[in-house]
Amino acid sequence: MRWYHYIAYFFGGAFLVNAIPHFVSGVMGHPFQSPFATPPGEGLSSAWVNVLWGSTNFVFAYLLLGRVGSFEFRRWLHILLAGVGGLAMALQLSLHFGRFHGGL
Repeated sequence: MRWYHYIAYFFGGAFLVNAIPHFVSGVMGHPFQSPFATPPGEGLSSAWVNVLWGSTNFVFAYLLLGRVGSFEFRRWLHILLAGVGGLAMALQLSLHFGRFHGGL
């Protein structure tokens, strides 16, 4: 495995986790923070913007996990790298969105 596969799997996990709150909020019809709001990341975007943003994150996760190298669910290193990337993103998102939704 080449060195850049490690980086791709880490960020693939991060994009996968980032897709979830945007996509779910959008599908539920709820406005949610996104990079396209005013101010970016703090204001609310419409549900359809969040569905598109979540879908875009799913596409990037697929490209990084499914098209770079040969990601295998049975290889602990691959799962560990994607999991650490996902966990890092989840912790960062919990701190950021917690300010707006009563988490802090």
